[in-house]
Amino acid sequence: MLASPTSKLKLTVEGATAILTIDNPAANVWDEESLSGLEAIMGQLNGNRDIYALIVTGAGEKFFSAGADLKVFADGDKARARSMAQHFGRAFEALASYRGVSIAAINGYAMGGGLECALACDLRIAERHAQMALPEATVGLLPCGGGTQNLSWVVGEGWAKRMILCGERVDAETAERIGLVEAVVEKGEALATAQAWAGNVGKQSPVAVSACKGLIMRARKGPLAESYAHEREAFVDLFSTEDQREGVNAFLEKRSPQWRNA
Repeated sequence: MLASPTSKLKLTVEGATAILTIDNPAANVWDEESLSGLEAIMGQLNGNRDIYALIVTGAGEKFFSAGADLKVFADGDKARARSMAQHFGRAFEALASYRGVSIAAINGYAMGGGLECALACDLRIAERHAQMALPEATVGLLPCGGGTQNLSWVVGEGWAKRMILCGERVDAETAERIGLVEAVVEKGEALATAQAWAGNVGKQSPVAVSACKGLIMRARKGPLAESYAHEREAFVDLFSTEDQREGVNAFLEKRSPQWRNA
């Protein structure tokens, strides 16, 4: 049974979709407790064969997440900084490595570690009033939860430099234009849209989706020729699964497939 180890992260399940709500008022900031909680939750989700998709959103109408609480870094303690960086890294890398499909429903400000959390997801939906930024350098810091790497991959080097080096904040429309988010919706509609997308994920074979996601992520690294070969082998590997036989035969028999995630 899925359960959140912290009250700062609410976890619910609707069908084959888990919904994780960052709930740490007033700005849904990340701290050691919530980051450790996220890492633990991802372990649970990876071990649950009945959950195919994860939606991450923020509590309230104003914040998805404002990132880290800067009070933690006010005294300049280097050991605490190292510990927090490791917590951010482990938590968001666990999110990025989720075997299913993760969708960020950005319902407000996604700043610093908040945007890094969204970047660790596979897909992002922003409400029209949302604002996004990686402003760490404006306070003498830098993004340490994958931001410098993931933002560069998602929007390209130029926009990554504008946002990180120039401290530029983007609104939802700009985020969609540069590829930072895949859709912009009206206020209050991000979660419902994410649920609809998660429903589409549930129509696919979860085994095939997981394999496809791994191949897409592989495109970020390694020689292209090796990835082509890996893609072909992954295709053949699916023929040892029940879902492959079910999917093909359901199509030929003109019926809906009954996925077994096996």
